[in-house]
Amino acid sequence: MRLRHLLPALLLWLIAALPLRAEEVVLGLSTDRVAITTSFDGSEILIFGAVKREKPIQEIPLEIVITVAGPSHPVLVRRKAHRYGIWINAHAVTVDSAPSFYAVATTGPLKEVLTQTEDLRHRISIDRAIRSVGAPFDVTDSEQYTQALIRIRQKEGLYQELEGKVALDQQTLFRTAIDMPADLTEGAYSTRIFLTREGRVVSQYETTINVRKVGLERWLYVLSRQHAALYGLLSLAIAILAGWGASAGFSLLRDR
Repeated sequence: MRLRHLLPALLLWLIAALPLRAEEVVLGLSTDRVAITTSFDGSEILIFGAVKREKPIQEIPLEIVITVAGPSHPVLVRRKAHRYGIWINAHAVTVDSAPSFYAVATTGPLKEVLTQTEDLRHRISIDRAIRSVGAPFDVTDSEQYTQALIRIRQKEGLYQELEGKVALDQQTLFRTAIDMPADLTEGAYSTRIFLTREGRVVSQYETTINVRKVGLERWLYVLSRQHAALYGLLSLAIAILAGWGASAGFSLLRDR
């Protein structure tokens, strides 16, 4: 009987003893939507926020890691070889899942603000964000195909590693800017913010940025997906009309 009376008090004591989340993210975005129009030539997303605390600032400083990832899809990577005097596709490896766009911004060098264990757990670095499980038996260096994909997309501005590009003021306010290129893939772009201390993640927050085609771009996109036959006929009609117009124009110029 006495034990039954002690159980509620014991439960309250256990709840009070549980550690509160000492630090967490309060996030802001300059926009949560990107509209792709016929004149779209890229956009810049400002990501900013603050660190909410239940306790005073600790002596060991915080670091911030921010990632923005576009929709992921399988990617076929080919390697060319010089054979019989010409360059041909020799081998190909399918990368199981690679984000169409990926940016990671930090307050300092990535290796210093994040341990390899945490990187593996949360898939934060560009290498970890790409998933490649298997390869053909005759390909022994499949990792090079993944690295080739990263190099190509880095040159195109689709993969960005922005070390030291996150400003952190007084261990509380943070901000960074992410350049979004013109050739964005439509979809939901996952945005994650990690608070780290001594390389370990102490808190994280996630939201999304919606990238959508609008106007004529949206109409053509929906038409090509939902009415492929009509889209093909329309494309053929436009090509015939353009050819006829060019021919008529040249005829007028020749007659003059």
